[in-house]
Amino acid sequence: MSCSCFSFSRVQKKETSPHKELEGYSLDNIRKFSYKELQVATYNFDRSTKIGRGGFGIVYKGILKDGTQVAVKTLSVESKQGVREFLTEINTISNVRHRNLVELIGCCVEGAHRILVYEFLENNSLDHALLGRKTYTPELDWKRRCEICIGTARGLAYLHEELEPHIVHRDIKASNILLDKDFSPKIGDFGLAKLFPDSITHISTKLAGTTGYLAPEYVLGGQLTLKADVYSFGVLVLETISGRSSSISSWGRMQKVLLEWAWELYEEGKLLELVDPDLKAYPEEEVLKYIKVAFFCTQATANRRPMMSQVVDMLSRNIKLNEKELTPPGFFQDSNENKKNVSDASTSRQISSFPPTITQVTPR
Repeated sequence: MSCSCFSFSRVQKKETSPHKELEGYSLDNIRKFSYKELQVATYNFDRSTKIGRGGFGIVYKGILKDGTQVAVKTLSVESKQGVREFLTEINTISNVRHRNLVELIGCCVEGAHRILVYEFLENNSLDHALLGRKTYTPELDWKRRCEICIGTARGLAYLHEELEPHIVHRDIKASNILLDKDFSPKIGDFGLAKLFPDSITHISTKLAGTTGYLAPEYVLGGQLTLKADVYSFGVLVLETISGRSSSISSWGRMQKVLLEWAWELYEEGKLLELVDPDLKAYPEEEVLKYIKVAFFCTQATANRRPMMSQVVDMLSRNIKLNEKELTPPGFFQDSNENKKNVSDASTSRQISSFPPTITQVTPR
């Protein structure tokens, strides 16, 4: 009889220890959540609380017991790392703090669940503000767009140049730039690439979704450096100014990606045609400078692109740009046939094996 009771007590202990996987692991700056806590916070991950979806998982809005609003990201892919390695990386990311980076509040590692809990940002993402339905999107005047560009540049400069070891984001795009109540930008998902192997980064997903942001040397040769992020940032600046998506090939007189069309306008001396029609008032010279900075960031040859600290200076200080140094940007675009062929590609090697229709890897 006593043996039976002892066996029952062991079962009860296992069921009431939601942090069992975390026992013995140090998490210095973040909170340990149980799966049940996050279920309650998100109404059992109800569809009505879903606020986003990315390459790494679905994001839900949650409300903790104390009333704090949080963003709950359920990771949709399984890491090849064990719990120890996963938590070591989480601990590293939790120590990365900057006003232009989304703050990691806590995590849940329970059974097969891998969940990250972030601060909640009231104004959603930049792509929602730029490309969402106008009845539901805030007005982004030039001052706000400037601050979004400069703040994002500062966040990247911190990741690239101030942190040791440096972090390459790999997926800078409008949906990963989140906006707080004052429209200050914060870069999201900046540490997730560290948690998973290359086979599950954004480049392994359907190419059509993020093609417009990817540096040619990254897509074609798998060369991932800090300068790949710089390229993506340059495209982001063009999106912010134009209010147009980089992943749609329909700008200009022909089927062109946003960067290609912008360069065509530059060559024709018509750059202001790129500006978002919803932007009613703006300083023309400053807008032109921002577009040219975007061109410097998207140079075809990676070593011709500036470091992000230099980009911050170019955007925020009265620095005269040397346009004589500008060469045509590099860009990558698939034909419809190629998009169909690569839609199920599972590795960067498979993607780069398909020839592009338009590629300017070197200056003309």
